[in-house]
Amino acid sequence: MIKIRLQRKGRKKRPFYHIVVADSRSPRDGRIIEQLGRFDNVSESKQLTYDEERVMHWLKIGAQPSDTVRSIFKKEGILYKMHLLRWGKSEEEIEAALEEWRQAREEKSKEKDVSRKAQQQEILKAEEKEYKKQLEEKAAAAAKELERQKAQEEAAKAEAEAKETAEEEKAEAAEETADEVEAKEEKSEAAAAETAEPEAEEKKEEAKAEEKEEAKAEETEEAPAEEEVKADDSEEEEKAEAKEEEANEEPAKETAPKEEKKAEEKTEGPSQVSTDMTAAEAIDHIKNTDLEGLKGFVPEDEDRVTVQRAWESKQED
Repeated sequence: MIKIRLQRKGRKKRPFYHIVVADSRSPRDGRIIEQLGRFDNVSESKQLTYDEERVMHWLKIGAQPSDTVRSIFKKEGILYKMHLLRWGKSEEEIEAALEEWRQAREEKSKEKDVSRKAQQQEILKAEEKEYKKQLEEKAAAAAKELERQKAQEEAAKAEAEAKETAEEEKAEAAEETADEVEAKEEKSEAAAAETAEPEAEEKKEEAKAEEKEEAKAEETEEAPAEEEVKADDSEEEEKAEAKEEEANEEPAKETAPKEEKKAEEKTEGPSQVSTDMTAAEAIDHIKNTDLEGLKGFVPEDEDRVTVQRAWESKQED
């Protein structure tokens, strides 16, 4: 048996179909007798092209359309035309009947278009509401996070102030005890000094005389040694300064390419993406921008149907 059926083409999740004449025993993608047209029900325009003369030829010789092809031919008026031919109507009568049928179909299609536009607007409104709701939730979460951070900072400040006050109190208490001990020691020393003043004065004079003699001898011996020590200190200071300069130059060299990389990363990537806009704004941007300017505009996490449809129709154009 010869059948008129659809043959799937295209890619995954984006198919289109050829209207073909084939043997009913051949597989779906197998050998065909003739291709009669093309049907694409995924795009917004829903393209349908076919050769009416060849379709009528195959129907007259007994080719049986599949259920899907039968519904397509029914919507296009081909089956109605075959019905009129079988009744023996003339060409003028067939054209008049088809004209009336087309007018009735156009009225119905206008009503469907109006309802479809209303559905599209409802979808857009729902998506915009969802988008605004997500923005409000993000803003509320950010406000809560700021409040939490402020509370943590205030608690940390209070703890630091408490620690400072406790340390100050401890220091004051320690100073008071130290002052008391010093006052007691001074009193005891004063009492001992009053009893041992004459002996202490004699010993002090003898000790001063001995110290003067020892100081003169040490000055004569330590004069050259001090000059050597100063020279060694100046060499060590020069080496330390050279090391510090090298250490300062190395991080400067390392930071330069990092800053260049950051600048390059900032320049790359699109300035805006569709998820930062409402659905209507994103659709207008897609329609009014070239494909080259839309690279990366629609990210993978874009789940709004209207934006995806606008992007697919832009790619097809």
